[in-house]
Amino acid sequence: MVRTRKKIKMSTVVITIVTLLLLAISLFPYYYMVLQSFLPWKLVDKALLPKSISLDSYMYLLGGKNAGSADPWQWVGALVNSFIVSVPTAVISVLVGLMTGYAATNMYYKGKGMIYSSLLFQMFFPVIILLVPRYMLIRPLANNYLGMILPLIISIWGIFMYINYFKTVPKVVFEAAKIDGASHLQILLKIALPSTKSISIIVFLSVFMTRWNELMWDMLVAPDYRRQTLNVMISTQFNQNSTVPGPMYAASVLLTLPVIILFLCFSKYFKEGINFMLK
Repeated sequence: MVRTRKKIKMSTVVITIVTLLLLAISLFPYYYMVLQSFLPWKLVDKALLPKSISLDSYMYLLGGKNAGSADPWQWVGALVNSFIVSVPTAVISVLVGLMTGYAATNMYYKGKGMIYSSLLFQMFFPVIILLVPRYMLIRPLANNYLGMILPLIISIWGIFMYINYFKTVPKVVFEAAKIDGASHLQILLKIALPSTKSISIIVFLSVFMTRWNELMWDMLVAPDYRRQTLNVMISTQFNQNSTVPGPMYAASVLLTLPVIILFLCFSKYFKEGINFMLK
């Protein structure tokens, strides 16, 4: 029996090499950040390989050796604050997007077209333009978790994701549920929400990452250190002239770790959501 060898096209080899090269370039900053966070301070920014491992940078943040803060819970508190404002924002954005998408495609009411157009119109405005008027409206809730959450719970992009999805669902599915006596709320919870699992997860991850990385709004609305998020703590405690770059890398690792974990846990649904967007 003669074995036939599969010929590999040169173009496939070139594409594979280029892809691996681009992947290495994109991942190198993360490798560098993690490596520097575990190096002794004397080797930070001076080594590209792990010659020795040290936890001094993390101990600095957590109130241990050479602690940079009199309050050992300051950095832990900032990490907790990031979760307190990011998780509810993402959850509420999913619910708002689900309800708006369903209402825009399966309910009939006056002004529906105008509301749809106004949502589309908002996508053309940079967020920075709305920063000051948004702050003036929310000023009574400054230094409050509600003030950090409420202005960011509406994701226009997420709403259009749900609208595009519900347009693909046959009307008879929801009409049959109405005939059986189901209310709009029951349809949303028992039919719409389970069927939009992939879309909901990708909207949740997108809003969570955006809120998690928010800087300008948090610095404006919550200057009190007790409400500061991890992102704000990093920007205020460290700068390019910092004499302790190791802890800065360690704080950056703590900042990126939850996002990476979430993505790895829900990567399957994230890919399904991306495939739906590309259809």
